[in-house]
Amino acid sequence: MNRAVIGIGAAILGCMLHVAPSNAGAVSSSRGETYPLIHLQSSWMRTLAFGPNGPIPKIVVDQFGYPTLARKIAVVRSPQVGFDKTSHFAPGTVYALVDLVSGRILKQAPLMPWNDGNVHAGSGDKTWWFDFSDVTTPGRYAVVDIDRHVRSPEFAIGEDVYRNVMKHAVRMFFYQRAGFAKDVKFAGADWRDSASHLRQGQDAQSQPWPSTRSASNGTPTRDLRGGWYDAGDYNKYTNWAARNINVLLQAYEENPQAFRDDLNIPESENGVPDLLDEIRWGLEWLARMQNEDGSLLCIQGLASGSPPSASSGPSYYGPATTSASLSGAAAFAFASKIFAKRSEPDLKVFAARLAERAQAAWEWANAHPSVLYFNNDNARQPGSQGLAHGQQEMDDAGRLRTKVEAAVHLYAISNDASLKEFIEKNIDAIAPNSAPTMWNVDSHDIRLYYAGLTGATPSVRNRIVNSFLSFISQATIAFRTGLLKEDPYLSPIQAYTWGSNKGKAMQARLFQLAASLTNDDAVRSLALEAAGGYAHYIHGVNPLGLVYLTNMRLAGAEHSATTTFHAWFANGTRWSKVGPLTPGPAPGFLVGGPNPSYSLDACCNSASGKFYACGSIAAASICRRSYVPPSEQPPQKSYLQFNTPWPANSWAVTEPSTTYQSYYIRLLASFAR
Repeated sequence: MNRAVIGIGAAILGCMLHVAPSNAGAVSSSRGETYPLIHLQSSWMRTLAFGPNGPIPKIVVDQFGYPTLARKIAVVRSPQVGFDKTSHFAPGTVYALVDLVSGRILKQAPLMPWNDGNVHAGSGDKTWWFDFSDVTTPGRYAVVDIDRHVRSPEFAIGEDVYRNVMKHAVRMFFYQRAGFAKDVKFAGADWRDSASHLRQGQDAQSQPWPSTRSASNGTPTRDLRGGWYDAGDYNKYTNWAARNINVLLQAYEENPQAFRDDLNIPESENGVPDLLDEIRWGLEWLARMQNEDGSLLCIQGLASGSPPSASSGPSYYGPATTSASLSGAAAFAFASKIFAKRSEPDLKVFAARLAERAQAAWEWANAHPSVLYFNNDNARQPGSQGLAHGQQEMDDAGRLRTKVEAAVHLYAISNDASLKEFIEKNIDAIAPNSAPTMWNVDSHDIRLYYAGLTGATPSVRNRIVNSFLSFISQATIAFRTGLLKEDPYLSPIQAYTWGSNKGKAMQARLFQLAASLTNDDAVRSLALEAAGGYAHYIHGVNPLGLVYLTNMRLAGAEHSATTTFHAWFANGTRWSKVGPLTPGPAPGFLVGGPNPSYSLDACCNSASGKFYACGSIAAASICRRSYVPPSEQPPQKSYLQFNTPWPANSWAVTEPSTTYQSYYIRLLASFAR
């Protein structure tokens, strides 16, 4: 099979075939029969072995459920390779979809073996499918192996099955707010905390990073409070915060019905969707990062502590850069467009100010096209080591892509002919050289957004849209049967890397775009089904049967992530892991996901006799523990529920990120009601 086509994501679910029953006793028309309630009332985990990630599931489903018209596939699994390889399972001959309240069987049928019974290399599993897509009756259900008395976790069918999921996904940003009290009314008693990083010398009195100070500017104190902690660390990065804002704005613009005003954050019930209130919180921090000349500071480094209010160290900021200013221009302009459409007078004023900020940032970046700053990297930026963690600076291609994005959003609110000229001169320069993949989806997003503006030159519009759709349509047709050999868990991606759950959402985005652009109803339907497969994966249709969102029992998940690498929910604190006596992390944080490239810090692999190579007995003890998994596993099993600090480097597997979160929210918005 053409690997370029596989790059598009091999995820069209139209290839799910209903298999004719092999005997008269196993028919799909057995509505009205019942299954003994006594078998349904016991835990789905009752018959399962347990491993390092919790129960080793035999039947995996989306634990939140399925919209009524969605493709609905339960995956039955027998592990052959990996940490769970001894937990073989021989499924029975008949499976049923059973109503958990009445015991009524709504569908009964045999399983369909995946790929003729071959083991899937990506998971190490032999698998079967139970397709109950034709059941649309709302209710609470489980998939049951009639012969083995084994069942799946419970789930729902209905139009609003993701409403609470979206609530917690968006609320993650509330918990990530810096400098904002998490009052018990909104955060819950287990995660209440006073405002962080507002002590002397912290966010409201941020100082420039020492190596960036000069005799001419002294040590100017800046009020840079607010914004969101970027990830499991508390640092704040302009480029990434602006990217998150743009992705969240897309989610709202495309699917406003998914976002409500009742998420129990302080701004709830003010008549404005809570997502827009949250976006405004992020924008107000970006505004504080903007200088009077229009430029934006690139980064703010914050101290760590658990809970966040315990953080006592100073806050520092980095200098203005071209990329930060372009990112800010894009976010300000896009937000101006969205907020200007609101009826509230204060939001119209806010939108006008954002437009002014966007223009000022654009003008500064044009006048200063190559101002760079590499934080935490003495090799490329002497004196920057220690300022935050992740590298936020862009390469030349990234800056051009961001400049085009800023121009597109500025043009959308101004119709400035010079911006149109710049865009159409450079729009092909940011076109990916390969077929659409999860790696280049952001570039496609920018190009297609411009193509959707009324002022775009028709020939440019048609070239952008047609080239994208021609490939997507071909991929849809190619994978009507291709998925049968690509991924039994219905969500193939090119590679599992650090942050693979974001990769799932990026791959799904290609299908969301296809669904929004095509005039072919069949392609639209198949593309949405494909995108849905990636949401189902995050919600439990994976070899671990794990919902990759933290602490989601109250939202309906029976097996969700119990721990995550996060400074607040740190190892050894009461928030470290969900347990009988400990609350664990706050709900709704999307963890990074399986990562086959995971490894211990290099100091753990020092030469024999250097027991203290990592610097302490405690570190040496961490090195000596087993990390299989996530090591030495098939890609989809390269995961461990742990948050052990350095040198275990668990952040490469379980750390959350506001970027992962925003991409997931955009995906979920297509299906939330």
